[in-house]
Amino acid sequence: MTTASLIAPTIDDIRAAQKRIHGAVERTPTRHSDTLSRITGADVHLKFENLQYTASFKERGALNKLLTLSEAEQKSGVAAMSAGNHAQGVAYHAGRLGIPATIVMPEGTPFTKVKHTKDFGARVVVEGATLTEATARALQIARDEGLTFVHPYDDPAVIAGQGVAALELLDEVPDLDLVVAPVGGGGLLSGTAVAVKGVRPAARVVGAEPAAADDAARSFHEGGLVPMTDPATLADGLRAQLSERTFAHIRRYADDIVTVSEDEIVLAMRALWEALKVVVEPSAAVAYAAIRAGKTQSRGLKVGVILTGGNVDLDRLPWAANLP
Repeated sequence: MTTASLIAPTIDDIRAAQKRIHGAVERTPTRHSDTLSRITGADVHLKFENLQYTASFKERGALNKLLTLSEAEQKSGVAAMSAGNHAQGVAYHAGRLGIPATIVMPEGTPFTKVKHTKDFGARVVVEGATLTEATARALQIARDEGLTFVHPYDDPAVIAGQGVAALELLDEVPDLDLVVAPVGGGGLLSGTAVAVKGVRPAARVVGAEPAAADDAARSFHEGGLVPMTDPATLADGLRAQLSERTFAHIRRYADDIVTVSEDEIVLAMRALWEALKVVVEPSAAVAYAAIRAGKTQSRGLKVGVILTGGNVDLDRLPWAANLP
């Protein structure tokens, strides 16, 4: 892979994606929170991507990728691998556009996520004990059946689509000093960093990651890709590993990646509910957790936080009574 291919997309690609997906995904609201601002000492503005139709930002990148396919590619269909939000984003928009979709989901994926993906019209294959095994199976199906593989983050069109959320955030609050986004595979943070630096170069962009799955933070600070080992975090959407492409984007455009503990994630989820009456998934709470825990040097700054999704099992909310 060439260096040039690793540094795409550009701010122009993200603006093109914004026009391409306009009207087919929600322009989710951005709201200021007096309560969270008092708690953190920062001026906190939240972008509610949990209010997308599939309750996740992932459908932005999925739709942008689908709309860049040729007519022949759309007719042949697509394949994807995901344990949740990307699966639903691809399945929903592929179904809406009449594109056949096959989604491989790892063994152990919650039944509700499998059901929702099927309900959107996708063919679901549950196979693979790990994300790596499920990805390999999805790629094999794509090769065998002539399908286009829609990667959850290692794709310029997907990254550009995810970056649209940051453009919308800056449209609403153009003078932000800092934007914080979760990081797993790096698609959202890559797109966010390119968008923010393209519109407001003086603003800092910080990724937030669970300490129990900290390969992105270690890679960022050590200057080379560090393999993931046993990502035992309740933020299951952030268990993916950076690709060469997303690592190159993040190293070039982001300012830092910080980590938070599992307790800090849970406390952030609860704080968001108590202050805003909104339930977000653990992966979405990580960005606010980093601010709340003082990891982002945000006191006194105007801060944008991307709440990435709301797909959480209400019967299994991880709020422990003994947490402070």
